[in-house]
Amino acid sequence: MKNIALITGASSGIGKELACIHAEKGGDLVIIARRADKLESLRLELEQKHKIQVKVIVKDLTLADAPKEVYDEVKQMGLDIEYLINNAGFGGRGKFHEREWSTDLAMINLNIVALTALTRFFLPDFIKKDRGKILNVSSTASLLPGPLQAVYYATKAYVTSFSNALAEELHDTKITVTALLPGATETEFAATSGMDKTDVFKNTFSARTVALDGYNGMLKGKLDVLSGLTFTQRLMLSAIPITPKKIILTQIRKMQEVSKS
Repeated sequence: MKNIALITGASSGIGKELACIHAEKGGDLVIIARRADKLESLRLELEQKHKIQVKVIVKDLTLADAPKEVYDEVKQMGLDIEYLINNAGFGGRGKFHEREWSTDLAMINLNIVALTALTRFFLPDFIKKDRGKILNVSSTASLLPGPLQAVYYATKAYVTSFSNALAEELHDTKITVTALLPGATETEFAATSGMDKTDVFKNTFSARTVALDGYNGMLKGKLDVLSGLTFTQRLMLSAIPITPKKIILTQIRKMQEVSKS
């Protein structure tokens, strides 16, 4: 196998589109998710269509030992990963004290712990050969606090901060770290997080558009890639530094309340 990209959360949404884009460019893949049937279907589709090789690893990355198991399986297969794409993640809407703690803990484990662990396991291999690219899928949610999605926004703030810091640590290498910050995107995220009935997801961008922006940004070694935002949303984000935080918090809360219309 050659030019291998390892992609977590590859069974749907942005992760699936990232896998398709890499395959279209002739690159081989290691795709990871919990749903074996969807991964196998994607493997067959990409191998037949693009004449590449795809390895499937079925894994629940919310479990503590899963990232190390992924790394060990990749090493046992003798694969040399060129692109590490940490895409897997999920969110959830509701007041923090009313949500199931086990769900929010799983969110922290997937969005933060698994991403960090996989980076820690694969990065030394990148450093040894002095090449490789990392793409961590964060969110525009990382740029501000998120009442009614307190844990999700906080996990994504970690992803962006971690990615940016790592990129600077690696400034004297040929390894790059890119954070992809999507806005509202057409994926399963909206329905599974309960955000599909809110104002935030009234205007969404395609997962393909966001994935392409992220993939191209990774290839160019960009620090941050903002994607899936309307002009008005970009304007709102640019105003955050000069807007009183209380006003921002109130606005975000109202946007994430279930729409009555």
